[in-house]
Amino acid sequence: MPELPEVETVRKGLIPAMEGSVIARAQVNRPDLRWPFPDRMAERLTGQKVLQLRRRSKYILCDLASGESLLIHLGMSGRMLISGDPLGNFVHEHPAPEKHDHVVLDMENGARITFNDPRRFGAMDLLPTAEGDAHPLLCNIGPEPLGNDFHESHLVRVLKGRKTAIKTALLDQKNVAGLGNIYVCEALFRSGIHPTRPCARLSETRIESLVPIIRDVLSDAIAAGGSSLKDFRQADGELGYFQHSFDVYGREDQPCRSPGCADKIRRIVQSGRSSFYCPTCQR
Repeated sequence: MPELPEVETVRKGLIPAMEGSVIARAQVNRPDLRWPFPDRMAERLTGQKVLQLRRRSKYILCDLASGESLLIHLGMSGRMLISGDPLGNFVHEHPAPEKHDHVVLDMENGARITFNDPRRFGAMDLLPTAEGDAHPLLCNIGPEPLGNDFHESHLVRVLKGRKTAIKTALLDQKNVAGLGNIYVCEALFRSGIHPTRPCARLSETRIESLVPIIRDVLSDAIAAGGSSLKDFRQADGELGYFQHSFDVYGREDQPCRSPGCADKIRRIVQSGRSSFYCPTCQR
């Protein structure tokens, strides 16, 4: 499933094609994805100017002039793809419709935004922009890791004294928004913390050290366009490249990249998810 860097990469890719432009025509090709689409979704989108594209955790929020926001979740295999040329420099034909093109937005600037989702685990909803934080999918999400509300004192407060494994705690969206399996594994490696170590056995100093490390891992991934493992593509169809920089994720039995370390990366399963770590560098 796309994590914060992948969703942020898609959001940035959509901005030139959508922000400030009007949705000339919205086409909804099925009644649902993971959940039913909202009533009259195509009608409510058609003719609306896109004011802003935001991200909250792993969700994209498209604020409309109507006072509603289109909430988008990519799910396991969802892709938001752009065709056409919104800048008007060239003439590009739109590709032929595909089987899993579930929602199509034709913009007045000539761009076409297609939500394609073969597995249909994605979701879309319309909600009042002013009440977005109260939406069931958003109301219990913690601070954004790249925002000002994510700081050392917050992380110490939500983790200190807990018996939960540190990796499990960081995956909890109530503690911090948008972190997924890949980037938690990478952040714990950079911090030298074993993924199974209980939060209660970490000093405040070690917990605090995670804040800049998490920020750096996410920023590096965003700069690389996210990580393409299976289905993820950027909005222009290109792959992300951060997977080539993984220190531990997906590298089971491969040599640790830390200078002077002769150990190999190991994999264990925590709560049904694979955790990758170096037994020498992480304690």
